[in-house]
Amino acid sequence: MKSGNIQTVIGVGRLLDGENIPYQFTYEVALLIQGVAIKEPVEITVDVQWDLFNEAYQLFGDYSPSHLIKTPERASFQFSVDDQLITVACCFNTTIKTDPYRISVAVRGIEIWCQSLYSYFYDEKMAMYSEHIHDYLAAIQQGLTEENEAAWNQNNYVALVNRYGEPEQLASKILHNPKWRLQPFYRYMGNLCEKKVMHLMGSNGVKAVAMAALGAEVKVVDFSRENATFAKELAEAAHVSVDYIISDVLSLAMGDADYDLVLMELGVLHYLIDLAPLMELVQTLLKPGGRFILHEFHPISTKLITSSGKKHKITGNYFDPQIELNNVAFSKHMPDGIQEKLLQVAQRKWTIGELVTAVGKSGLIIKVLEEEPNHKMHDIGLPKTYTLVVEKH
Repeated sequence: MKSGNIQTVIGVGRLLDGENIPYQFTYEVALLIQGVAIKEPVEITVDVQWDLFNEAYQLFGDYSPSHLIKTPERASFQFSVDDQLITVACCFNTTIKTDPYRISVAVRGIEIWCQSLYSYFYDEKMAMYSEHIHDYLAAIQQGLTEENEAAWNQNNYVALVNRYGEPEQLASKILHNPKWRLQPFYRYMGNLCEKKVMHLMGSNGVKAVAMAALGAEVKVVDFSRENATFAKELAEAAHVSVDYIISDVLSLAMGDADYDLVLMELGVLHYLIDLAPLMELVQTLLKPGGRFILHEFHPISTKLITSSGKKHKITGNYFDPQIELNNVAFSKHMPDGIQEKLLQVAQRKWTIGELVTAVGKSGLIIKVLEEEPNHKMHDIGLPKTYTLVVEKH
């Protein structure tokens, strides 16, 4: 973002903050604020709280603002700073602070409010910038993946042994009832005998070994070497064959589209900050008629509600699109003194609507979206997980 535009954005934001007028920069300038590379210069557009619109007009009185333009839906005016045109607008009866995609971004150490780039995947007016946004997210994803990969290679083998026991012990339990390890989504998998299955972000191999025990030809992709070590020992102990590829899934070298089934499950989707590349990958892997099964934690339980025993509190924002840092799964099973030294992982938690929209845009067909309850007595009525079943034409 050019220096002149930065100073103008900061100046406008400071003036509005100083008068306690909620605002957010929108459209092209919002993308520039967030780091998306688009052609400059662009018009600076900013939305303000509708019932404080007159105050905003008076605030910029020294800049010779244009006459007000009003329709039944919105109002706006314009002014210029150093030949830079600025449009200030409002949507009547719309509260700026409750916009689910309103986020704050630090610009030269100053908090600036703008509309998240994720909102523009829903806006046809901004369709011309879709490729720019995806390219930007891909660059950010690469850096986050490197950080997450490092975090997942810290004593995770030890944590898995502490959680499940030695691979030999766990293998015996899996073989006793492999279908149980694939609940609650097993009923959507059909007969696994001789099916080709790709398990993306397949972690410790427990599900892979269960599927192989039921006759499937299973390939796992995961970037954790420690997960791979545990999974390979587990498969050997169970006397089944599992092909384990140590790789970031989005860097996977594609072969023929001949998989009957692609599986992802529990605590994996949030490692991706853009769902479009994942859907493209699934499309590439599946043969016609093949199924993608995603079993994940419900965002009500991961984004919105904090539970402690029988008490539940709304402590989060279901719609928050920002990336957050959290501990690696299984970290509580690591040796004493290790947890506080661990690198954290970056996560972007998705709403159900964002996921369904990404699938719809990909051309894949949603067959089932089953929301599953938490079975603890004091959690009755709250969703815990969901299973999404998608097919390729």
